[in-house]
This record gives sequence, C-alpha cells and structure tokens, in this order.
Amino acid sequence: MKNSSSDLVDKLIELAILEDIGDGDHSSLSCIPASEQGKMKLLVKQEGIIAGIEIAKLIFGRIDGELKMEQLLTDGAHVKVGDVAFFVEGRVHSLLQAERLVLNVMQRMSGVATQANVYAQKLKGLKTKVLDTRKTTPGMRILEKMAVKIGGGENHRIGLYDMIMLKDNHVDFAGGIESAIKKAQDYLRVKGRDLKIEVETRSIDEIRKVMEVGGVHRIMLDNFDLEKTRAAVELIDGKFETESSGGITLETLRDYAECGVDFISVGALTHQIKSLDMSLKAI
Repeated sequence: MKNSSSDLVDKLIELAILEDIGDGDHSSLSCIPASEQGKMKLLVKQEGIIAGIEIAKLIFGRIDGELKMEQLLTDGAHVKVGDVAFFVEGRVHSLLQAERLVLNVMQRMSGVATQANVYAQKLKGLKTKVLDTRKTTPGMRILEKMAVKIGGGENHRIGLYDMIMLKDNHVDFAGGIESAIKKAQDYLRVKGRDLKIEVETRSIDEIRKVMEVGGVHRIMLDNFDLEKTRAAVELIDGKFETESSGGITLETLRDYAECGVDFISVGALTHQIKSLDMSLKAI
C-alpha cells in the first residue's frame, strides 16, 4: 500500500524512538531530576550542506511538545565549522532523549545533501539533472531522498509503487523487451492506473525496439559508453526522456551530461556518503 511522505516520516520517527528509548532513558532518570530545565545547541563541526532541521523539529515535538526551538539556519544552507543551526530548550530529560535521534538523522541527511550538491554543481549550466536511486538505507529512504532534493539533486521513483521501471531482469523474465512493454501497458489499462513507464536498454537495437512499440515515458541507457550514449540520444531525438545509468562517476558525470541526456542516475548519492559531523551540546 502506498504511503505518503508524512506517513513514512512519522513511522520512522516512531520506530527510532522505540529502538532507542525502550522502557526509559535510565542514564538520565538515574542522575537528573525530572523537573530540571536546560538548553542545547546544534553545533556544526564540518563544512557542507545542512539538512534535517525540519525533521529535528518533528522529533523534538514527538518527544516533548513543550520543547522550544530557536532556528538560526534552514535546510539547504551551506554551513562551515562553528555554525549553530538552532537552540532548543526545555526539560533536560526530553533534550537528552532526543539528542541522538536528532543527530543520527541530521548527520546522515546532511551527508547525503552535501554529496548531492557536489554532483549537482558538476552539472551547472547543463539541462541534465542528477537522480538518486533505490540504493538507500532500509527505513531511511524518504529522509535520504528529501536530503537529495535539499542538496540540489532530483528524486527518481520513491519505491516500486509509483512508477513502472522495466529493468533487464523484467525484460528477460517477460520474454523480451517488446513483450515486457506491452504487458505493462495492458496491466495499467486493466488496473486503471496512471503510472509512467521507464525501460532499461542495453543496446542500440533494444532502443529501436522500444521506439517501435512506443507508449513509454523514459528510456534508460544502461552502461553505455560515451560514444554509444551520443548515438542513442541522436536516435531518440527527444521523442522520449533519456537517462544514463551504470558506472558513472563524479569524474565522468559532466561528460555524459554533455551527450545530451535528460537525467543521470547515481546510486552513490545515497549509498556512498559520509555523515556530516555535528554535535548537540548543553549550554
């Protein structure tokens, strides 16, 4: 069943609280009075793009609706060492319960946003957009994809439910690329669904077959080298959206974009990142 973004975020926060707090924060309960009030700040310790401040607000609100947050920065801001993103104050027990959850989310999201921004900047001045993939941390996908957008990238499909993507295994199991496309079109017709269809191609010959059948939205060029990519873009000639994928690195990203493709999907946006260093410290 399809979930909205807000539903997924709510469930993720609920699970994160359950796995971290369990039946109580016994470290805080054992040495700090329940009535104690305090204040903390989110300190940036590494340069990059900050993300997750809006999610931090939701976590604080879920832990304790009386916590008060003074926001100094917004998601997407370029930050440097020593910047303070926000202050938060209220019951010390609540602050300490939220501390690690907020840091885990913001460090991860900021790492993704920073990485996405590096790729997006590499494409500056070109029409090509960099896309994320489904290569995400289980359970964290919606937050990581939010972070990609914050960093300047674009989202591919969120999951298996919001787009039909006929990859090589679908094509092989369905008995060929023409068969796979026609079956997908029939399925959408019978189910009354309005989903875009993307088809992964492995050769110029497969592209020709896709174009003959028609009725798809985007053609993926899987593991094409630069020469074949240029030939494919020329053949497709704007009749379908084009997406390059497979083995494209930061160093070769712009070369592929200059071939004229509309999108380049890069798994590294979400699965080869380093979290941005930050801390939530008592004042």
